[in-house]
Amino acid sequence: MTIRIYTVLTLLFLVATTACVQQSGSRKRSKARDTSHYTKQAYIDLTVDSNYAHKFLESNPSYNAYNDYILNFYRNRDFHYAWINKDGLTEQAGNFINMMKNDAAYGIGDSSLIPAVLDTLLTREVPLKQGDSSAPRIELLLTSQFFAYGNKVWGGLTTDTAKDLEWFIPRKKIDMASLLDSMTRKPNNTFEEEEPVNRQYVLLKQKLKKLVAVSNQKWDSIKMTQKALKRGDSAVVIAEVKAKLNALGDLPVNDSTNTFDAALDTALRSFQDRMGLKVDGILKQNVLDALNVPMQQRIQKVLLNMERLRWVPIDPTSDHIVVNIPQFKMMVYDSGRLDWSCNVVVGRPGTSTVVFTKDLRYIVFSPYWNVPPGILSNEVLPGLKRGAGSYLARQNMEIVNGSGKVVSPGSINFSKYSGRNFPYIVRQKPGGKNSLGKVKFLFPNEYNIYLHDTPARYLFGEDKRSFSHGCIRVQEPKRLAMWLLRDDSSWTEQKIDEAMNGNKEKYVTIKDKIPVYIVYFTAFVDEKGRLNFRDDVYGHDAKLASTLFARR
Repeated sequence: MTIRIYTVLTLLFLVATTACVQQSGSRKRSKARDTSHYTKQAYIDLTVDSNYAHKFLESNPSYNAYNDYILNFYRNRDFHYAWINKDGLTEQAGNFINMMKNDAAYGIGDSSLIPAVLDTLLTREVPLKQGDSSAPRIELLLTSQFFAYGNKVWGGLTTDTAKDLEWFIPRKKIDMASLLDSMTRKPNNTFEEEEPVNRQYVLLKQKLKKLVAVSNQKWDSIKMTQKALKRGDSAVVIAEVKAKLNALGDLPVNDSTNTFDAALDTALRSFQDRMGLKVDGILKQNVLDALNVPMQQRIQKVLLNMERLRWVPIDPTSDHIVVNIPQFKMMVYDSGRLDWSCNVVVGRPGTSTVVFTKDLRYIVFSPYWNVPPGILSNEVLPGLKRGAGSYLARQNMEIVNGSGKVVSPGSINFSKYSGRNFPYIVRQKPGGKNSLGKVKFLFPNEYNIYLHDTPARYLFGEDKRSFSHGCIRVQEPKRLAMWLLRDDSSWTEQKIDEAMNGNKEKYVTIKDKIPVYIVYFTAFVDEKGRLNFRDDVYGHDAKLASTLFARR
């Protein structure tokens, strides 16, 4: 790995927070645990003196944020060792040490995660034995480092920092003391299997190791020699493309010929798909642009998304819906397993879709569309001033007062109003022209964002789908309605069709609330096990990178 990459990876942890309170809950004494397993004969003499523990923490201020947690951890086990037994370091201690060292190979961190003093004690020539004078220090260093490591690698940035980065999904909470107790007790346990992280984090970490390996290879930019190349063509550039696709894993065989054959067509389509490009098997400039992205940039993007994944809940096992903004995709999960997915249209820059989560509670068939203030000022009021009656008829709209009573446009002097002081509501009636389509799905929130149908169906065929005013347009709204009502036998497909094509708005309350997660991941592993990359639609990657990688 180049010096530059190691510098970036080291900086990732220099900015990591020490706010362990967020991960471990309040600074209260943990619940009493069963300590009977600590009093076996082999452990009788292996205890930390409480006075020594206090002195150790006083002399190691880098662990100040975790003092209470460390002391409570040992109080709850009567100060018995967690990492050392009569034979020396436990297998679990070895697993933890190896995990920290292996992070460098995965591209997450480097040996700076293991303090120099701990590394010196662990790599000495004389093995650790019972009664060794350095045992208490090694024991406490390992426990302290567990809290520090876990807070950085499994917890990530603080909640406040995440909100500054426009991420409003509640953070997961980790009981680090209970996790440490569990991980040090299980025999033959590898720590990686117990990491309190979303599965996507583990998958990205595995892919990151491969990217780091590729980064050691030559990665020169390829120049396009003609406008486009397709299957059957021949050109020198094709051999260069094959080499890169082979290094990235899209092309299984290392083929140095200049012929655009069937294998390259398949590999190119795979690459286009996981880059979010139009999948047509044609080699164009946009494909070369994606292939020419330096590996250091790819590595950094994965690291950014691993940071976001430190914040999210560990894999939900219930029904839920995920919308990934940069992917322009909605995923529907049944009991924690992906059931189906479809394209979506999200907010354009300037009217971006917010990253948050709420419970889906209502389906609204044949909905009204209340025109929001911005559109009212910029589009609707100018039209009303030119000719209210004709404009309302063309747009299938009406004007109502605060109580919902329809107001005649002839009774209103539109010239004296702007969007800000207009005392009425302009709404679009149910029907084919309605901007919300035939159904909307509400998960009440302060951002006024929801899922809905749309009459502009052609937009779902675009590769980049950020066109809305912030709400999320769903390609398969009827399918979503049927999925949400699948356990209610009274809602047949025919009844749903009738409700969607009615002339009267109808609210339906969802029996079991369904969490909706609006997320922002520009690097992820798909259901086929492929590493995907997407554009930074709203500039969130750039903002997070300035926080994680900025030089102090």
